[in-house]
Amino acid sequence: MYQALNATSQTLRQFLRTRIEGDPFLFAPAAPYRARGMVVSLQTPIEMREAGREGVSVWLYRVLRDDLRANDPPRRISLTEMKPAPLPMRLHYLVTPITSREALGDPDTEQYLLGKVLQVLHAQPILRGAELAGELAGTSVELHVRLEALALEEITRVWDALDGSYQLSVSYEVSVVELDSAREPDGFEPVQQLHTELAQIVAGVSP
Repeated sequence: MYQALNATSQTLRQFLRTRIEGDPFLFAPAAPYRARGMVVSLQTPIEMREAGREGVSVWLYRVLRDDLRANDPPRRISLTEMKPAPLPMRLHYLVTPITSREALGDPDTEQYLLGKVLQVLHAQPILRGAELAGELAGTSVELHVRLEALALEEITRVWDALDGSYQLSVSYEVSVVELDSAREPDGFEPVQQLHTELAQIVAGVSP
C-alpha cells in the first residue's frame, strides 16, 4: 500500500507522544510540556516555530530505496497468483525539540524532550502490533528504528535546506517500509500432474 509512508510517520509520532505523556516528570501538571500544550508533530521544525507550536518535530526529510531488498522475488498469494514484490524503503526522520522564543528557547525542556526520545527508542527499537498506526494497524509489519550517527556537517546540510539556523536535533532511520506494487498479481496454472521416474543409483566399481 502506498499509504505506508504516512502510516510509518503516524506510528512514530503516536509512539513518542504516548511515551512522553506517560512520563510523570514531563507530563506533571506544572511541567512545561503539559502546561504549555506541547505536541509531537510531523511538521518541520521551522513550520512548528512559525506556527507558535512547541514540542517535538518528527520530520520525514529523506526517503531511500533499500537496495539490499530491491530484488526480492514475487510473493505467492494464492494457488494461482503471484504478487510482484513491494518496493522496500528506508525513511529518515529529523527529530527536533522545539520551544518558543517567548520562553527564551528553554534549553532545559528541549534537552529533557530529546533525552526522552533517545531513551524510549533505545529501549524499544522495534515497533509492531498495537504500536502500529494508520493503515499499518492490525498488520504483522515490524518497523526497525535506528539512531543515525550523522556528522555535524551532514546534519547541518539538512538545516541549510530548511533555511533555518542549526539547533539541537538527531536523525533516525526507520526500515523496512514496503510500498505495494501497483501491478495486478500475475496468474499461472497450478501443477496438475507429476511424472516421476525412479532409478537405482549404483556405485561405480573401481578397476
